Amino acid sequence: MKYRRLGTSGLEVSALGLGTNAFGKRADRETSIRLIHQALDSGVNFIDTANIYASSESERIIGEALADRRQGVVLATKAGLVRGEGPNASGSSRLHLQQELEQSLKRLKTDYVDLYQIHTFDPYTPLEETLRTLDDMVRAGKVRYIGASNYAAWELMKAIGISESRGWTKYISTQVSYSLADRTPEQELVPMCTDQGVGIIPYFPLAGGILSGKYHSVKEAPAGSRADTDPNFGRFLDEERIALGRQVSRLAADRETSASALSLAWLMTRPAVSTVIVGATRPEQLEDNLRSVSVDLDPELLTQLNDLSDRFRYAKPFAWYRLP
Repeated sequence: MKYRRLGTSGLEVSALGLGTNAFGKRADRETSIRLIHQALDSGVNFIDTANIYASSESERIIGEALADRRQGVVLATKAGLVRGEGPNASGSSRLHLQQELEQSLKRLKTDYVDLYQIHTFDPYTPLEETLRTLDDMVRAGKVRYIGASNYAAWELMKAIGISESRGWTKYISTQVSYSLADRTPEQELVPMCTDQGVGIIPYFPLAGGILSGKYHSVKEAPAGSRADTDPNFGRFLDEERIALGRQVSRLAADRETSASALSLAWLMTRPAVSTVIVGATRPEQLEDNLRSVSVDLDPELLTQLNDLSDRFRYAKPFAWYRLP
């Protein structure tokens, strides 16, 4: 496994991280625990979850899986998206964040999280309130580092400026949809993060499985795929991205690797990317993803991948989660 600094912080994370959105949903408890242990045994040290994944079941499963292995794991979770009903059940207010952190710590069976992330920008709460709350959490020892997710470049830059002016802990990372099928972050977010030393953590690095090459049309969902098990995922499918998946598959076959490994390896070459989080629901799927760390991308192959995906720099973002 290869390790990189998360932004310009001193924290080292594995180039490939484990995303756990499917744990407790598309992957049952036993399979999820086996996947976590498999990842750790392979050198993965970054595990990413959120308070809302699988109705909080993801955090509970991770807490159980890490009962004897918490040391050495960089554990990341999030809060801010809608958690339930009521006027304070979402957002980045002091009330909501403090409440959600305490509940996440209980489910994760730990007294701290390594990276606490705001799941999306909250236009209804002053940034000063959110950032001061996060700084207090760090000072209390319940959080070690803080990160953002689904922030526009200007929102992230504003937050960094406020933290710097107040002497508060700054965001060291940001999560965003980023892949060969979604290069929109390269317009503003990537240059900003490169300049400010913020580490990018791509989510949907395989565009929900499209870049694995398993989809052949919008109307046909392969058995067991995300579109098959989650009908709502169908809104992400379009023929142009499916065609890209087929093109990447042909390039991968020529080099005797998988489309998934090739797509993940490409992301690892991008400026400011610190760790690429990718999910799995089967051990063999995780094993294939792990091969991405050792894929050799020569200049010719990089050029081909860049050219094939260039049109997705100015397309509609693949995913973008915001508060209503």
